[in-house]
Amino acid sequence: MLCRADRNIPDEERRKIALFTNVPPEAVISAIDADSIYKIPGLLHDQMLDEIVCHKLDILAKAADLSSWQKIAFALANPKHDVNIAFVGKYVDLADSYKSLTEALIHAGIHTESKVKIHYIDSEEIEANGTDALKGVDAILVPGGFGKRGTEGKIAAIGFARKNKIPYLGICLGMQLAVIEFARNQANLTDANSTEFNPESPHQVVGLITEWQAADGKVETRSEDSDLGGTMRLGAQACPIVPNSLAASIYGDQVNERHRHRYEVNNNYVEQLKAAGLVISARTPTENLCEMIELPQNVHPWFVACQFHPEFTSNPRTGHPLFTAYVNAALAYKGVK
Repeated sequence: MLCRADRNIPDEERRKIALFTNVPPEAVISAIDADSIYKIPGLLHDQMLDEIVCHKLDILAKAADLSSWQKIAFALANPKHDVNIAFVGKYVDLADSYKSLTEALIHAGIHTESKVKIHYIDSEEIEANGTDALKGVDAILVPGGFGKRGTEGKIAAIGFARKNKIPYLGICLGMQLAVIEFARNQANLTDANSTEFNPESPHQVVGLITEWQAADGKVETRSEDSDLGGTMRLGAQACPIVPNSLAASIYGDQVNERHRHRYEVNNNYVEQLKAAGLVISARTPTENLCEMIELPQNVHPWFVACQFHPEFTSNPRTGHPLFTAYVNAALAYKGVK
């Protein structure tokens, strides 16, 4: 019997609960409020929950080794550094919308001995008031999302990161908008945009794939009027990485991450973008779609964006190489040795 509580349940109350629930008193467990979810395994282990369950189910198990969880809890409680990350989105009033991403950043903090302070910034506020809210941060992140609202604010934030050499990480839409910002301001593609936001743009550097070959060899077609779920690229896909790129230093020679998006970088503009200095560091092996972009490190110390969602494969015990590299870049920008 797990009982939510803000403190340890006294023995007298445990005996009373046990009496009315027909369980032994030692099986009444205090599920105490914790300042971190990663402390909970240890709190439950201290009350022998694992042993009680194994005994009841007649399972002969070796003693639990919670050393990895203890290290996680210690790292969270005793950071050696801190970094301030501007998280520029449009759902910031509902921060749980980005829960997977924020947890991935916390995981990166664990593995860099850092407290990651996330500052949620509404991209519409940037549209209205400019980029002053970004001053003083150690890194900028633009996450995924759908729809036109707030996109120009995100593009302004990306431009701020690029011009001021602040570490930047773009996820999904954050990569598409980075391509748009670069196209407008570095590749002389005035009014470049995505067909999702402006179908009349003279330079549609991001668009919907309307035709591709399925695994069975059949050519499938989609349009703007198709069912939204049917137009999404979903699941993991292995892609080779360009050697000697920043992406290669993070992932090695291949990346295999999960996707959830509809729009892609327009291959008709890739060569023009590359000529202007954009590095396409990973592309899908069959469709040749853009998976990762970056800026040369002699131009910007750490500017990386990806079409996939790496946060889905992060966990507290091992972290994730992309987010760990990102937080390390933020520490380097801050001047932490």
